[in-house]
Amino acid sequence: MDGTRRITLFRSNSMILKTTIFNFLTKPYIVVLTMITGVLLSLSIDRNFNFFTGLTVALLILWGSNFNWSRFSLAKRITFKTVLKSILITLLLAVVFYILEPILEIYFGNIDLSTFDHVRGNLEEYIILMIIVWIFAAFGEEFIYRGYYMKELARLFGNTNKAWLISAIVVSVYFGLSHAYQGVAGIIAVTLWHFCISIIFFKNKNNLISPILIHGFYDSIGVTLLYLNQDRIFYNWVSSFF
Repeated sequence: MDGTRRITLFRSNSMILKTTIFNFLTKPYIVVLTMITGVLLSLSIDRNFNFFTGLTVALLILWGSNFNWSRFSLAKRITFKTVLKSILITLLLAVVFYILEPILEIYFGNIDLSTFDHVRGNLEEYIILMIIVWIFAAFGEEFIYRGYYMKELARLFGNTNKAWLISAIVVSVYFGLSHAYQGVAGIIAVTLWHFCISIIFFKNKNNLISPILIHGFYDSIGVTLLYLNQDRIFYNWVSSFF
């Protein structure tokens, strides 16, 4: 009986702790505190701490909600229609941004992608980076920046259409600045790209699948161009007109 009581007591205390953590982390101001903490840690320790700070808080909220994925707009299944639509949107964004980015580079300096130079011509590194892209960039960043940050900020601002728009702008700028290592042109390009995806998510707030797929497909194109050492092909073409 003592063993059973101890187990029961342990479960009861775990549930209390779980509920306490969930209630605290879902307070409206916590999302702002999390974003600020992420910036401070990334500046003082390593830029990746920005990502993992948001991920830790979002996962704790997910755990506290008994893994209610719908809270992060991840309750729907992937359908062929969603995949096809995401591919088409990705291609459209690729056309726009592969023309826009060279223009930004002409006026604000080159986008620094030297962090990924190890991928050039290296099949093993290419495969590894593609896996990282889909797990941490496509799923992870969408889960954090739109599924958590954007939704919680919109709720903090009043959950109106205007609140969602403000949230989209704030999170896009925040995401863009997290790519400061790419230079000014990189920050602007990433901010604008992120805002486009945020507007797509705003149109369907209950479905994060499409943004995840678009993010993954888009980054896959970029990584593939790096692997083939053809990432400057669009810059060379656009700059020929200036």
